[in-house]
Amino acid sequence: MNNRRIKRLALAAVLAAMGLAAYHFYGPNRAAVTGKQRGGAGAGVASVPITTVPVRVEDFAIRSRTIGILETLATVIVKSRIESQVTEQHVKDGQFVKKGDLLFTLDDREVRATIGRDEAQLQKDQATLERTAADLERYQRLIQSNAAARQQLDQAIADHKSAQATVEADQAQLRTDNLRLGYTKIEAPIDGRVGAVRVTPGNLISVNDATGLLTITQIAPIRVAFTLPERDFAALRNALSKSVPAAVRVYTPGANDALATGQLDFVDSSVDSNSGTIAAKAVFANESLELWPGMYVDVEVDLDVRPKTALIPAVAIQSSQRGPFVFVATPDQKAEMRMIQVIAIDGDRAALRTGVKEGERVIVEGQMRLVDGARVTEVTSPAGERKGDTANAQPEVNPEVRR
Repeated sequence: MNNRRIKRLALAAVLAAMGLAAYHFYGPNRAAVTGKQRGGAGAGVASVPITTVPVRVEDFAIRSRTIGILETLATVIVKSRIESQVTEQHVKDGQFVKKGDLLFTLDDREVRATIGRDEAQLQKDQATLERTAADLERYQRLIQSNAAARQQLDQAIADHKSAQATVEADQAQLRTDNLRLGYTKIEAPIDGRVGAVRVTPGNLISVNDATGLLTITQIAPIRVAFTLPERDFAALRNALSKSVPAAVRVYTPGANDALATGQLDFVDSSVDSNSGTIAAKAVFANESLELWPGMYVDVEVDLDVRPKTALIPAVAIQSSQRGPFVFVATPDQKAEMRMIQVIAIDGDRAALRTGVKEGERVIVEGQMRLVDGARVTEVTSPAGERKGDTANAQPEVNPEVRR
């Protein structure tokens, strides 16, 4: 009997302890949940500390990013136009040259001798021309007085024309040989950088040498080739048709500062059906020679400018099953959930089509702890300013939000 009483007392003690625990756990939390459902008005909900940034309205550049490769606009294999021997070399491996710079001097003695012979032949034929001209004039006077036959005049005319043709042929041959003399001075046809010099003084060279004497590669200006998705075709074509073509910037992969800024100058005439992309190119002055053929670079193209667009920090954007949204801090210190339409994300900025207005303050810190209608408290700096306003600084962007 005593054992039964002891068991009943123990059971009553356990039930009492469970009831007390249930009261302490469910009572306050129920009040908190009720307050949360009522927009934070309940006595059990604490205010969430936040940082906000005002919505700005500015012109927003629509940009597209891709990867490109730098290529030269011109590459020339320098060859000799005559067969001769190299007597002097005026350039070395890797040297930068200007158009017209002397590269090689060839043996010109044979060509000069040929020119001397041409000049002598020309003088001889000019003398013949002068004689036939005098004969023609004499027969013309004689024919007027019937002192000569018509046949003799005709022969004089033919001889004079033949002499004229011979002199003209001699002059053409002299010009040809003078031109060949110019070929003994091999000059740079373009500005650029010399590759490996393949011949040295003393070597005999031929016009049929496939490898050439050296190769000159144009470095400035230089071009970047890249592709963009088919959906950007219309914007890309419009960007090229403007009076001032669209700006194109190139970056070292992973860098934030542009190496150079150029202009779009080519869009292919068709879309690649296999990849769904369209090829384009841009030209850069490259006066600093920072760009080099064959380099892979990140490419950024300004496709269009959208006027008066709402801009917010990209870090403020969150995702839900309904789509992207942000929290806006209302004047009565509550968090209001806003569904938004994102036009594009450029670095740490996001351009919105709808959802917010200029001057409204979007929450950029503390938003992960919020629900719609939650009470919030703006965090201020020691100087009394809102953290989001100091130095117009933008918060660090979550890499997952970047495009």
